[in-house]
Amino acid sequence: MFYMTLILCFVCSILITPIIKKLAFKVGATDRPNQRKVHEKIMPRMGGLAIYISFAAGVLIMNPQSPYHLAIVAGSIIIVLTGVLDDIFELQARYKFLNQVAAALIVVLWGGIDVDFINLPFGGRLEFGAFSVPITILWIVGVTNAINLIDGLDGLAAGVSSIALISISGMAIVMGDVYVMTIGFLLLASTLGFLIFNFHPAKIFMGDTGALFLGYMIAVLSLLGFKNVTFISFIIPVIMLGVPMTDTIFAIIRRLVKKAPLAAPDKSHLHHCLLNLGFTHRQTVLLIYAISAMFGLTGFIFSFTTMWGSLLILTIIILSIELIVESVGLVSKDYKPLLNMMKGIKFAKNR
Repeated sequence: MFYMTLILCFVCSILITPIIKKLAFKVGATDRPNQRKVHEKIMPRMGGLAIYISFAAGVLIMNPQSPYHLAIVAGSIIIVLTGVLDDIFELQARYKFLNQVAAALIVVLWGGIDVDFINLPFGGRLEFGAFSVPITILWIVGVTNAINLIDGLDGLAAGVSSIALISISGMAIVMGDVYVMTIGFLLLASTLGFLIFNFHPAKIFMGDTGALFLGYMIAVLSLLGFKNVTFISFIIPVIMLGVPMTDTIFAIIRRLVKKAPLAAPDKSHLHHCLLNLGFTHRQTVLLIYAISAMFGLTGFIFSFTTMWGSLLILTIIILSIELIVESVGLVSKDYKPLLNMMKGIKFAKNR
């Protein structure tokens, strides 16, 4: 039953996407090229609606049981409606943000999904108390926007989201969480069906409908899988979402350095930087897929190591991220403290 439903979601997404493509042109949900975007012709967006419809069909068939289920579904409806309206009318950033917060509040206040505490590695635990609700909301809204920010190349957000869903669903199997596993794989099958039309050269974009929905679901599923656990385990979903999280954090840093508004668009995200280095569109997407898969695999390894092993892996990850950031110019072309230090050490040895 489960495997047949996954196939149904995949096929349904393939069949519905061309219909959504025609609908997008009719309602004006199109993306026009400009100096910040890499495509050169008018493209239909709102493709995420195909993902959502296919996923919803799978959920209705499987009817997964969880006390959080209705709240998650209600929040997803708000997110998808926000995405559809934005793809058609291009909503102002503050309206999208308010709707994201509303969806997160439904999940937290109605569904009861929040991070109350984490067990510390050297004993004791850190209680979040009154901060548990805002921290949870910040996580949901942050991850939702992180997926949206990397949606800049054909198939990028869909592929990175698929890799994250494989990682989260795989961990759910290990942890025996049937609900997260079921929802994760249903969403994965629906996304992969859409990816056939979205991979370079794309025939349709997922738009905010897809990016916000995938980000919201990934945020919630990762919370369900890792809430109220150890400090080390709490880091696992952060590692698994390494690419979108890193890109978002350094986008904020970049805008603070340049004294630009946090919501201001730019052309300095990871995929832009790789394109500027000479990689082709397809090569850039595949390279980011590989980095995402590496983060996902590291998340698995991280969960099975000892505390000291986990701290070692975490240190290696941080140093690796910093080297990548400096090498591709993710903050700025002049930001290279670690590389300059390494060059200084090398120069001193050669003297």
